Amino acid sequence: MRILLVEDDYQVGETLQATLGMENYAVDWVRDGAEVMSMLAMGEYDLMVLDIGLPNVSGVDVLKQTRAKNNPIPVLMLTARDALQDKVTSFDMGADDYLTKPFETEELLARIRSLVRRSAGRPNPTLCVGVVEYDPKEKLVRKQGEGVTLTAKEMAVLEVLMSRAGRFVSKSSLQESLYAWEDEIGSNTIEVYISRLRKFLGADFIETLRGVGYRVPEQ
Repeated sequence: MRILLVEDDYQVGETLQATLGMENYAVDWVRDGAEVMSMLAMGEYDLMVLDIGLPNVSGVDVLKQTRAKNNPIPVLMLTARDALQDKVTSFDMGADDYLTKPFETEELLARIRSLVRRSAGRPNPTLCVGVVEYDPKEKLVRKQGEGVTLTAKEMAVLEVLMSRAGRFVSKSSLQESLYAWEDEIGSNTIEVYISRLRKFLGADFIETLRGVGYRVPEQ
């Protein structure tokens, strides 16, 4: 899953980028609200974590501009402002959630999982397709009840495909979901991950349509 982090505090931003990266999220981090709209236009994001107190363009104005373009991206406001009016204004402008600093990492991660799940229309936190289950919180994969050992990136690919079961996902979309802009990606990296997933989960668990992408069929 790909996250756009908008945070001007270097220490907070660096910590969040590292923390979210360890949870298999691809994170693009910008420090100025003026950069957000161009980033949203260039990338396909699953969530935006947005600070209110930004230089040049405030987080509230960024949120207002985002919703004015009818962009449905889930937005989590992350700020030191805990006044009721700040919360009310953010929600009225289109925020989906609001978390004040300082915060516990586990709560932030739980809120992110919830927002991504709701955006995808999934009430169940565990992804289930046929005999395969994936628990995003615990990072556990099971096939017919038996645990399957996968790498972090393999699980990230699996999560994207299972969360969009029945729909083809292009190679470029998978790359965007797994890697931030500055990451270097091998030309056949996605193919390697798909091959390994088929090895562990079954050759027919992931379909390929040449020139279109990959799909986990609905079962």
